[in-house]
Amino acid sequence: MKDDPIRRPRATEEDWLKAAHEVLTVSGVEAVKIMPLAKRLGLTRTGFYWHFKDRDALLEAMVRRWEDKNTGNLVARCDAYAESICEAVFNLFDCWLDDALFDSRLDLAIRNWARNDPALQRRLDRADDLRKAAMQSMFLRFGYDPTEAEIRALTMIYTQIGYFSMQLEEDRDERFSRMPAYVEVFTGRKPTAAALRRFYARHGHGDQNA
Repeated sequence: MKDDPIRRPRATEEDWLKAAHEVLTVSGVEAVKIMPLAKRLGLTRTGFYWHFKDRDALLEAMVRRWEDKNTGNLVARCDAYAESICEAVFNLFDCWLDDALFDSRLDLAIRNWARNDPALQRRLDRADDLRKAAMQSMFLRFGYDPTEAEIRALTMIYTQIGYFSMQLEEDRDERFSRMPAYVEVFTGRKPTAAALRRFYARHGHGDQNA
């Protein structure tokens, strides 16, 4: 009696989402199509329908993931405990250094996609409003007046969007070396050595004796 042939495990929903993410961030939403994704995974398109009703359902799942991860984590880092505004901004900087908290490639892809999708643009606008409100609240928490808090929040938002859009490849040590100055520019206050040490330690950066 012959053994049953070894069957390849069916791709999971996460497999399809990861494949779609790679295509979206490299080639744009127009390239996210079921058959090419199936070929990418070495499968037939039938497996796709175990997890998603259609292509629109896959696209919606990616947008929800972006909302939950990028905006959700950014708001959470703004709300995190901090002893000073400088430390609060360092908490926010965690998003720019940890891909598990914030996916910059996906954020740029969503912004490009939204240019030709009014419904997505409205969701992007809501996300940006939430991010702005979280950053502004962070400054208000430390005594900045509302107008100044709003301007400082917008300065950080526009700076970071520009950084992502330019797709800069910056040496990690060089980036860390600039962050204390960035914090001082964004807050108008110089970070303490203790705040710097906690930030560096959180990211395993070597210069923890600052």
